[in-house]
Amino acid sequence: MGKKNWKRTFLAGLLILTLTACGAKETTQQPPEPTVSQKTEATKSPEATLTPEPTKSPEVTLASEVTLAPEPTKAADIIQTDEAASIKDVFAEQGWKAGTCLSDQMIRNQSCVELIKANFNSITFENHMKPDYIFNKNESRKSGDLVVEFSSTVDLMLDWCRENDMAVRGHTLVWYSQTPNWIFYEDFDKKKPLVSRDVMLARMESFIRQVFEQLEEMGYLELFYAYDVVNEAWMEDGTMRDCLWLQTIGEDYLWYAFYYADKYAPEYIDLYYNDYNEQYKTDALYNFVQTLVDENGNYLIDGIGLQAHLYTDDSIDKYLKTVEKLGSTGLKVNLTELDVCLGSWMEIKPATEANLKEQGRYYYELIGGLMKLAREGKVEMDALTFWGFADNLSWRKERSPLMFDSSYKPKYAYFGALQQLEKAGFD
Repeated sequence: MGKKNWKRTFLAGLLILTLTACGAKETTQQPPEPTVSQKTEATKSPEATLTPEPTKSPEVTLASEVTLAPEPTKAADIIQTDEAASIKDVFAEQGWKAGTCLSDQMIRNQSCVELIKANFNSITFENHMKPDYIFNKNESRKSGDLVVEFSSTVDLMLDWCRENDMAVRGHTLVWYSQTPNWIFYEDFDKKKPLVSRDVMLARMESFIRQVFEQLEEMGYLELFYAYDVVNEAWMEDGTMRDCLWLQTIGEDYLWYAFYYADKYAPEYIDLYYNDYNEQYKTDALYNFVQTLVDENGNYLIDGIGLQAHLYTDDSIDKYLKTVEKLGSTGLKVNLTELDVCLGSWMEIKPATEANLKEQGRYYYELIGGLMKLAREGKVEMDALTFWGFADNLSWRKERSPLMFDSSYKPKYAYFGALQQLEKAGFD
């Protein structure tokens, strides 16, 4: 089905220039091939040498272990949550959803549930919808095709989302990581050769079709407003990341992922490309997304997801320039995994009062800057997702990156996100 609407037609001139720059690609293969080359040339960022780690599977504290959290920070001792304040209410004034990641352990812990319900209205599953969790190897071997099978945990979590009026962001379909290697081999056996391009394209299409069909059959599809179709496919030097998707299909695997997602996803689910270190990949991402068009020049993609795994030493101005440039493509831009660690990638700062205040100011200025870009019409945003809410539940917990401490008390960062200047760490 075609998903794109009239609002993107103004980009025709820009697309013509992009197609010329990237170089045309002609082929007779069906379905229609990408209208441009998938090998995007991008200028290497001079700052790409110090690279933070990409998103990994977070180490989540079990619900039964949460009571063993360390003492709250000093910041949490001296500031109290304003009962009238809520992240989701503040963001709603901008027309944004307020999101967090979710695990099944969190919904079994009352403290987590209360914080989530009070502050968020959008959910991204930390792990349980990633490829590692949804393929049935035995059934795939029996049928000769990839078999998607969502777990009972997915049912549990989606039921919880529906009962608590949470919209859902799907994460993720095509990814180099947390994807079982056996899906790329003949007879799903890693002792055998890699499959051909045509076979892997067929498997990709089947996989993506099954995801959307099964969510509909299970009665959950209408909970979803967005889906990360491809995750982390580009490197900081502007080249494509080597992976088995690339090795089996070729450089146009990215185009086909969006082609199939566009074919099977309903109109109301926006399709996203999602990546980390976006401030170092700006040119590559800017050029790449403009290649994701059909034979009529219409976008197959709806938005760009920026993971926003940031540090208090990072430049906010540089980051906002990245957001503004990517917004100029006419696609939506969402922050999808925001956390702000103390210090830098190379040097972790301790959670002192001064450093926590600096973090609060960072959240304030970053989110305020994003709101300003949106108000000025320089970027279209409809959601901002934090990669968690309490430090002890974070995949980077040793860096104190989130809005609440390990005792679920608010930090200066929380009030920074709320845009409450007087409580955000400004002296």
